[in-house]
Amino acid sequence: QVQLVESGGGLVQAGGSLRLSCAASGSAFSIDAMGWYRQAPGKRRELVGTITRGGTPTYADSVKGRFTISRDNAKNTVFLQMNSLKPEDTANYYCNALDRLGSGWVPRHSWGQGTQVTVSS
Repeated sequence: QVQLVESGGGLVQAGGSLRLSCAASGSAFSIDAMGWYRQAPGKRRELVGTITRGGTPTYADSVKGRFTISRDNAKNTVFLQMNSLKPEDTANYYCNALDRLGSGWVPRHSWGQGTQVTVSS
């Protein structure tokens, strides 16, 4: 069973940066598309960005130009570099492997604990 462990969250002032990491166990990591999600209190979990097994990223409009997704298949790790953070980025951030569903993506595995990002104004 694949386990996903997110880390790197914290408290940062608006305009600051954080780099999140997601370590995945399981031999299938290198062939999976991966995604970063976030969930703020009282809101639905939303997909922040994706990265294909070949390294091509996509981003939600709300983070485009500020966030960068990358991956290291040799280390079974995916990263989320977050710059120019805003208070509305405050949420618990999660990663997951992705499966295609029509034109979208759905998460494949059970969720990890996530890592909390808090952006103060």
